[in-house]
Amino acid sequence: MDPALIDTDTLSEVMKGRDPQVREKARQYLAIHGRFNFSIITRYEILRGLKVKQAIQQIAAFEARCGQSNVLPLTDEIIDLAAGLYADLYTRGQLISDADILVAATGLIHRLPVVTENTAHFNRIPGLRVESWRTG
Repeated sequence: MDPALIDTDTLSEVMKGRDPQVREKARQYLAIHGRFNFSIITRYEILRGLKVKQAIQQIAAFEARCGQSNVLPLTDEIIDLAAGLYADLYTRGQLISDADILVAATGLIHRLPVVTENTAHFNRIPGLRVESWRTG
């Protein structure tokens, strides 16, 4: 199991722990790598959802998870690549959300596959490796 960039939907599922296959893949990943990698965009998306719900205990657990993970920041290099990806997707009529574009650019810059259940969107990004912990 190679290092990977964990997308918001997968990290959310890991935190909920409902899907046994995702739970097992996360356990295996941590046994090998010790830490998750995820984008600051994923941190934002999960934290905003927890704050809307005023889920104090889950916020504390998530903050602890962030402290034990590599939260990758946005850089000028990522922003520049993301803008190019946006232009390409726009031209092809295959736009995806800005958040997904930024996560994809982070994966590309760090040479990490993106682990997500939103494979249909991420597979639109040329050169990005996409994995699912539910389907394989």
